[in-house]
Amino acid sequence: MNPKIKNSNTETLFKAILTLKSVDECYAFFDDLCTVPEIKAMAQRYIVAKMLNEGEIYNEIVLQTGASTATISRVNRSLNYGSDGYVMTFHRLKENEEEENA
Repeated sequence: MNPKIKNSNTETLFKAILTLKSVDECYAFFDDLCTVPEIKAMAQRYIVAKMLNEGEIYNEIVLQTGASTATISRVNRSLNYGSDGYVMTFHRLKENEEEENA
């Protein structure tokens, strides 16, 4: 956990996010909370992380996502030295997909 972001405000925000029960609820909440560019930037970083995790190279990620190499580098740093949040969600999404296909 990153102590730089831990406070009562972020705690409340994260608890609110954990109450969301569907993708449609997420759309409604994040539409109210964030600007369109903020949502698009977060989505882009997540896709960049997914592609890096799958072994894609920077040039291909730039072509497919439009992300800058600086953004790709920052995401890569988080993947390698961060809190493992990206990897945790990759595993959980894969588990959910496997359960749905079973």
